[in-house]
Amino acid sequence: MVLDRPLRLLRPLSRAGSLELFPSTDISPTGAGPLAKPIALAPGAMLLPGWAAPEASRLMDAVEQVTAVAPFRTMQRPGGAAMSVGMTNCGSWGWLSDAQRYRYSNVDPVSGKPWPAMPSWLAEQASAAAAAAGHPGFAPDACLMNRYLPGNKLSLHRDEDEADLGAPIVSVSLGLPAVFLWGGLQRSDPVQRVRLAHGDVVVWGGPARMSYHGVNPLKDGDHPLLGAQRWNLTFRMARARYESVSPAADGRAQVVGAGDKPCRVRQQLDLKRR
Repeated sequence: MVLDRPLRLLRPLSRAGSLELFPSTDISPTGAGPLAKPIALAPGAMLLPGWAAPEASRLMDAVEQVTAVAPFRTMQRPGGAAMSVGMTNCGSWGWLSDAQRYRYSNVDPVSGKPWPAMPSWLAEQASAAAAAAGHPGFAPDACLMNRYLPGNKLSLHRDEDEADLGAPIVSVSLGLPAVFLWGGLQRSDPVQRVRLAHGDVVVWGGPARMSYHGVNPLKDGDHPLLGAQRWNLTFRMARARYESVSPAADGRAQVVGAGDKPCRVRQQLDLKRR
């Protein structure tokens, strides 16, 4: 690992099998004025334009606090190739990649100490975003923080290292805009190109949980808060089991355990390693 200092409509393109999203509608960071409506990317997947904008400064402060203890670093892919995106973690578990494999660990291999704790309000924000997208009961125990510099990208992949694949993923964008690639359950499926701006949140779970996704090379720019950077916070349930809240037949709320969902997902999908 190499350590770094902290720091909508869809329309088909001419090329078959490719889709493009127009820029999302701007909304007031304070919540005043017209709000942009959520955009469904697929059943179980939702874009919440500007959802995190009111807490953007606080989110950036949290990233700076984490990276002061666990700096962004360049990880290796299995096989030895270096990733272009700088990464670090907070929470009980942290996602890691090295020349051998992808995995979660409760210890930062650089410091030999536990990852910085995830602030409770940060977990609450992620839980609220998941509920707004139709996935109540989300309780993240891991937050992977990514730093993109101009030219950095993330190739198509899917998140499959979590213990309970029934739990959704919550992804928050800060800084420069990026083109988010949203595919299907197979790597060869058509890809939507979704413009993500500062404060946008994407949530996916349920039938969309194992969809392929990625990020196009980041274009150079100068964001007023982060300069030539994009930060992405990805909240996961790495080892915890997901229990969603759904209405019972009599209208009362009931807790539905999702511990068996990974089994059903694995029976339906060929979970090939990235």
